[in-house]
Amino acid sequence: MLTVQYARAEPGVKINAVEPGYTATELGGAANPLGRPVEVSAATVVRMATIGPDGPTGVFAEDDGELGW
Repeated sequence: MLTVQYARAEPGVKINAVEPGYTATELGGAANPLGRPVEVSAATVVRMATIGPDGPTGVFAEDDGELGW
């Protein structure tokens, strides 16, 4: 909910949270069979980082959609 409060306080700035999912990185261990590829998780981060002025603000994004608060 902090994301929503920041978005309301700064309407000229797009402020969003991103859930990249459980990603196969060194943090999860080298033999992490459950993690998804870094490219899949990074796509969500890049999409939200490059949204235009008509994009969402104050949302919690995952993959191609929003997660409910």
